[in-house]
Amino acid sequence: MRVLVDTNIILDLLLEREPFVPDAERLFQKIAAGEVIGYATATALTDIFYIARRQTQSIEIARAAIVMTLQLLEISPVDRGVIEMALASDTPDFEDAVQAASAASQELDALITRDADFSGALISVLSIRQLLWQLEA
Repeated sequence: MRVLVDTNIILDLLLEREPFVPDAERLFQKIAAGEVIGYATATALTDIFYIARRQTQSIEIARAAIVMTLQLLEISPVDRGVIEMALASDTPDFEDAVQAASAASQELDALITRDADFSGALISVLSIRQLLWQLEA
């Protein structure tokens, strides 16, 4: 299964944000085992760097977060077509719409998030637990 991992889940793992770490670890274990191919949008990398640097006050930790993301996940491009698709979608949050449009343009199977409002997304939206349940079924 090929899935786009929402930025918040990546940050949950990298910044050890409780109470979300256990679920994020389970997802990334599946990715490391090759049971799931994980993707992040190109725009997520700048968000990850910014948030990691702001929360840790360390450019080294922020850079390490990017390196780890690149090691674990494939990168889903964000180009003009993705932006136009996001603008045309009914998803109320533009950042979420860009992620969903990028995943849809790559024909990924789902977007994995803990965000409840991906209404209007152009792709299946699952929680980590829903994805794990599908894998085990």
